[in-house]
Order: sequence, then structure tokens, then C-alpha cells
Amino acid sequence: MDASINPLVIRQVISDVDDMFFPIFSISVHYGSMTIYNGCEVKPSISRNPPVIRITGNANDLYTLVMTDPDAPTPANPTERELLHWIVVDIPGGSDPSQGNEIVPYMDPRPQLGIHGFVFVLFQQTTPLPSVELPTSRFNFNTRAFADKLGLGLPVAGIYFNARGKVKGPKNKSS
Repeated sequence: MDASINPLVIRQVISDVDDMFFPIFSISVHYGSMTIYNGCEVKPSISRNPPVIRITGNANDLYTLVMTDPDAPTPANPTERELLHWIVVDIPGGSDPSQGNEIVPYMDPRPQLGIHGFVFVLFQQTTPLPSVELPTSRFNFNTRAFADKLGLGLPVAGIYFNARGKVKGPKNKSS
């Protein structure tokens, strides 16, 4: 896929979250009956529970899934970039995160202001990860540094959706 039309490049997932990569596997993400595709809008009320995710790949291979919000606390001032929402390691190919080892429990998207992008990035592991150090905070997580520390390399798949926070503006006064 040409980088100039890759939706992950356009949304700056590639650059903000990780380096340039070309997806070689696919992941399907569903919140209830809603299928997630790059750039779709999801109401926070729909994403309260973890999504149903299906990962392609060989059953003998293992994968790591990371979900973050690179727009926290606001897209105009992302000083808490990236806000960590979920980490699952040791997911067998051809299965879903429930078959892996949840390192950081799912936290539902709760954007406060503006349109936030919520990113799922999938890495292929070279070996099982029996011991993964927990992040000290969900704030200022760094997917790139996390992957480097575990020797995960570049992502093999990624997808994102948008969720809108409350819009604050002037109150209307009636005459």
C-alpha cells in the first residue's frame, strides 16, 4: 500500500505511535455489531466493553496487541500521549485476545474534549513473553519503546477508530 494513501499515515498513527510499517496480517475489530474500520467513529457508550478481535496468522505464532489514545488529554494538547488502554501478549495466531495473557486490563475510551483516535497495533512475537514488566502508568505510554524493549520489531497490523468527546462552547442565552 502506498504510504501516501495509508489511513494510518494520514491519521498520523504512523509517526505518533510507531514507525512506518506495512500491514502483513489483518485484525478484525467489532464492538457489538459494529465493525471497526480505519477512521470510523465509535460512540464511547458502544466501547465500554472490550471489543471482539480476530487475528489472522499461523496458530504456531504469537502476537502482542496494544491499544492506545495518542490524543490524550486533547488532540490540540496531547501532553499525556499515549494513554494506554490495553495490552495482551502471547495471543495465538488465528485466535483472539481472550486466548492470550492480558498484561494491562482493557480501559474503555472516555475522550473528554475533541475527536480522539484510538489505535490497535499488533506485533508478531519471536518467542513467548512469560514476564512482561507492567507500565508504571497508563499516561505517557510509548508503544515504540515498549516494542523495542521486548524486541517486537515493527507492527504487523494496525487499525484505529475515532471517538468524540464533549464539545464545549458558549452557552446560548435566550432573549
